[in-house]
Amino acid sequence: MVDDYVRSFQRHCVGFSGMIAMLDTFKRQGYKLGVITNGFGDFQMGSIRGLGIEVYFDAILVSEVEGLRKPDIRIFELALQRLGVRPHEAVFVGDHPANDVEASMRAGMRGVWKEDASLGEPAGPALRIRELPELHGLIAALAEESPLPKRQSP
Repeated sequence: MVDDYVRSFQRHCVGFSGMIAMLDTFKRQGYKLGVITNGFGDFQMGSIRGLGIEVYFDAILVSEVEGLRKPDIRIFELALQRLGVRPHEAVFVGDHPANDVEASMRAGMRGVWKEDASLGEPAGPALRIRELPELHGLIAALAEESPLPKRQSP
């Protein structure tokens, strides 16, 4: 029954509005992209594949596979290492105030909160967006302040 649920969920999961367009733009612009997700490896990877977004990421970290879970900053440090970037060069976007935003900021990243009032608000000076398309302007502004790492051209 659990296997049926996992397989079925992959076919029916829905991402945030504007997610594919945002990822496509950032990938075309050459930004290194990663994802950190808490959960079981097969289930989370099935969700990522079901959303059709696996191809956009240079690093995918799932808590069960890594033996670490957010808000442990070591999983953020591992993501930075795999992407080959320093903490101050990284922007982490998440909807959970503590597990995503506060933890990424403790790891030295710039934390961006995808607002979700049902989860409370992050403590500290987190950047905020309501909808994913707002991220384009925010990333452009951050890149002007301090260049963000991009993939090397072949």
